[in-house]
Amino acid sequence: MSLVKVVETAKSLVDILLVWLVLYYVLKSLRKNVKMVLLFKGIIFIFLLKLVSVVFDLVTIGYLLDYVLEWGILAIIVIFQPEIRNVLEQLGRSQLLGRHKVLTVDEREKIVYEIVTAMEAMKKTRTGALIVLERDNSLNDYIEKSKKIYAEISSELLVTLFFPNNPLHDGGVIIQGDKITSARAVFPTSDNLKISKRLGTRHRAALGISELTDCIALVVSEETGRLSVAIGGELHYNLSADEVKLLLLEELRPKQSMVLEDGEEEEGGSNEEVK
Repeated sequence: MSLVKVVETAKSLVDILLVWLVLYYVLKSLRKNVKMVLLFKGIIFIFLLKLVSVVFDLVTIGYLLDYVLEWGILAIIVIFQPEIRNVLEQLGRSQLLGRHKVLTVDEREKIVYEIVTAMEAMKKTRTGALIVLERDNSLNDYIEKSKKIYAEISSELLVTLFFPNNPLHDGGVIIQGDKITSARAVFPTSDNLKISKRLGTRHRAALGISELTDCIALVVSEETGRLSVAIGGELHYNLSADEVKLLLLEELRPKQSMVLEDGEEEEGGSNEEVK
């Protein structure tokens, strides 16, 4: 095989790889956006209907679909501009190399212990709290507009930050890796119509940020003291402390199982979704 053919083959492979990467990240983003999923299904339905009109020579419906396909892209861009912008923003937040710090087993267990201990304490006193753990999608946009802290994670510090008389208790706390990065962070609230009207701003903010990123959002209700976790646009409501712990340990595991130096494979818990 000549050098020219090798170069052409390499270019074709790179071209195909880039197309698949774009499709992968777009479909991954679509999966977390209900409106865009419905839009995607509608587009597939129109193309299938067009295929049927061609096969069975349906002139009228084919003529109408030609106009839909000709002007449909422009209409989609105008009508679904906010959703398209959210998808592009989410792609921009993605860290291609994964989360900034892969936690060891000991670090992960310590972090989960401190967070769950703090949530249990705030549950007893019905202190409202919103704790957001960053994963692969960057939360720097929200960190920039919040109060920077960068401190070691401890249950005492978390409880103190959300104490009602503390000037930083409004908003949420953002955790990156094994550090509390900032407090008083403001997150977009979810506009999902299926959310119960009984849920307050913290739950809606937790759902909102979980719809836009792959973070883990933890909530302590100020009214009831109930513990909830929002992941991927789904709210796991009214969990026990043990259920929160198991869910966190599972979700914070590296994407690929790691084998410890002593030969023991990492353990992880299961989680149960509570509607």
